[in-house]
Amino acid sequence: MNKSGIGIGSASVVLVFTVLCLTVFSLISYTTAANDKALTDVEARLVKSFYKVDTIAECILAELIAADKMPDYLGGVKITSRWDWDLTAETAEFSCVASDGKELYVKVAFYGNEYDILSWRMRNTGVWETDDDLPVWPGY
Repeated sequence: MNKSGIGIGSASVVLVFTVLCLTVFSLISYTTAANDKALTDVEARLVKSFYKVDTIAECILAELIAADKMPDYLGGVKITSRWDWDLTAETAEFSCVASDGKELYVKVAFYGNEYDILSWRMRNTGVWETDDDLPVWPGY
């Protein structure tokens, strides 16, 4: 008796291969989604801390504008002021710590009753340290 066509063993192999492929793809999708969520959580914390220190900086700027003379501290934040000969204006600088290794840096120039914001940006405060302990083959 001659058998023709695909036997039951071939169908089982195809089914096992399909299930294996779907399992691998689902694991890859899950890992990607978990990594994206972790990155999104970090970004959300950074944005939240930015808006928090941005509000503090806005309040400090409003108090600086209303002040008769330049104070040394406002809201627990040190204000550094000096006369800038290039701008022919008094400048005030301060920074508010946002999160680990980040701060909001603000620099404002005052021209009598007018003012210009020279800098309002997030910057890194962490110290860069090189990692020199990686064992590398010397080539001989």
